[in-house]
Amino acid sequence: MQKDDTPETPKTVDLVFEPVKAEPEQKPATVDLVFDPEPVKAAIESGLSFKAPEKTPAAPAVLAAPAPVAPTAPTRPAGPRRIWLCADDYGISPGVNEGIRELILRSRINATSVMVVAPSFNRAEATPLSILTSGSHQVAIGLHLTLTAPFKPLSADYAPLRDGAFLPLKETLRAAFLRRLKPQKIAVEVGAQIKAFAAAFGRPPDFIDGHQHVHVFPQVREALIAAVRHAAPEAWLRDCGSALSFSKLLSDRKGLLIDHLSGALRKRAKAFGLKTNPAFAGTYDFKTTSDYAALFPGFLSGLPDGSVVMCHPGHVDDELKRLDTLTDVRENEYAFFAGDAFPAVLARHGVTLS
Repeated sequence: MQKDDTPETPKTVDLVFEPVKAEPEQKPATVDLVFDPEPVKAAIESGLSFKAPEKTPAAPAVLAAPAPVAPTAPTRPAGPRRIWLCADDYGISPGVNEGIRELILRSRINATSVMVVAPSFNRAEATPLSILTSGSHQVAIGLHLTLTAPFKPLSADYAPLRDGAFLPLKETLRAAFLRRLKPQKIAVEVGAQIKAFAAAFGRPPDFIDGHQHVHVFPQVREALIAAVRHAAPEAWLRDCGSALSFSKLLSDRKGLLIDHLSGALRKRAKAFGLKTNPAFAGTYDFKTTSDYAALFPGFLSGLPDGSVVMCHPGHVDDELKRLDTLTDVRENEYAFFAGDAFPAVLARHGVTLS
């Protein structure tokens, strides 16, 4: 992450449900009060024991500095496009964590998002990542917001649950579309996960995304923005909108769905002055028979500067097998990123990670 040499002290942000004016002469769009913000604020404040850093956490270099309205990507000199190649699921298992750290050390990825609710995630797993990214490596560390099974919430009264854990993905998505989730409880859980991240790393996350893209679901995205505005206002949110045309997305049902859902997240984030990335790629069927080396160049197609490409590299261990169905594909992705051909792929497509 590149840092601004003249940072400004971040201002306190209250959970007031009134969007920022886009232009002085225009009236702000109405935003519905979906839940009472006071319990959210109290829950977040009660556990934010870390000290705010002297410098504002750096936003991605391709995004504008905080402003009264949502920033846009500034013009960069002609040259390679810089993307965020983000390894999701840091914390899910020791093997995955080790693989991600190895790729960061070799400058093969430049971002990772952390699952603070994972049973094996602790300060011992956070410390080497913090040390590794505190040097010359320009690496962003984000929160991988998790609200689906088999993981369990950090907040005491989260609902709905099943056997003490979050609902499975399909049921969570169905409940979100039917507006049967509980946004206030989700916002408190978001705050709890931000607190856990801060306790582990000593600072707020650089960005926030969602495990299984839950952060773009209806009701979740409203709760997310409410909590982030108070607890991590400088964090940028992962926008899963694609740079590809609708016709090209038709063959990628998952990509098409999250592209559609991201529109509302993008609009709401802009209304509240939160930053987002300009485009996203990286979805595929996650089959072990998929040729990841052949798929990856397609992810780079049409991406503007500052975009995010999601990936899931890592080493398989028993903990990963217990918690997730994505196993061997992680080894396939790791092998591609660690291989000699990967830097040439980036160069051939005019992309850089630094």
